[in-house]
Amino acid sequence: QVQLVESGGGLVQAGGSLSLSCTASGRIFSFNVMGWYRQAPGKQRELVGEMTNGGTTKYADSVKGRFTISRDNARNMVFLQMNSLKPEDTAVYYCNWRNKFETRFNYWGQGTRVTVSS
Repeated sequence: QVQLVESGGGLVQAGGSLSLSCTASGRIFSFNVMGWYRQAPGKQRELVGEMTNGGTTKYADSVKGRFTISRDNARNMVFLQMNSLKPEDTAVYYCNWRNKFETRFNYWGQGTRVTVSS
């Protein structure tokens, strides 16, 4: 089992910035992927960005150039820096940890709300 605890989020005006952080604990495998997903009201959960333990990143097209994901492998943490926020970024953001090679090991945080006002 892996437990994920998120922090950050909140309310910000359009054009502003927010940062999220997530700490993983428990049975942490070395080869893993940590990232962020989001779910807006009435929509499916979607990938925002993720990073492997080796540093390879992947972003949704909608956030490229505005959001940056980073990791601290020693502390099992992942961060999401969100700049130039838009109202359409409003959603609940979920931290995700998964084993890179065994998909059955896939865990979620409790979610943190981000609201961007216009």
